[in-house]
Amino acid sequence: MCELFIKADTKLWESTTRSLRIDGMVTSVRLENFFWSKLEEIARRDGMNVVQLITRLHHESIDAGHDLGNFTSFLRVCCSRYLDLQLTGDIPADVTQPIAGLNAPAILIRERQKYH
Repeated sequence: MCELFIKADTKLWESTTRSLRIDGMVTSVRLENFFWSKLEEIARRDGMNVVQLITRLHHESIDAGHDLGNFTSFLRVCCSRYLDLQLTGDIPADVTQPIAGLNAPAILIRERQKYH
């Protein structure tokens, strides 16, 4: 079992720092390459680039009252949840289908039932 993880391409867990501008402020986000690739996929699904997606997530997190003390952890969890929701069928595996039009309230209810 562990061979699947141990012998994976080491580039997946190498970190890359990207500088981006959110509300006129330049900030740096450091994530493993695997997570950057998932964020790129998520963004593409709804016609955005990664900077647009991260900016939107940042704004909506603030609007929801989230503590953004560790925004990179939040981004990692977003990527992990994206993959998990694909496995459950709540997000289509077909990456050409947008995410924005999905029934988010129903998906969140199913997800809460799964973890509680």
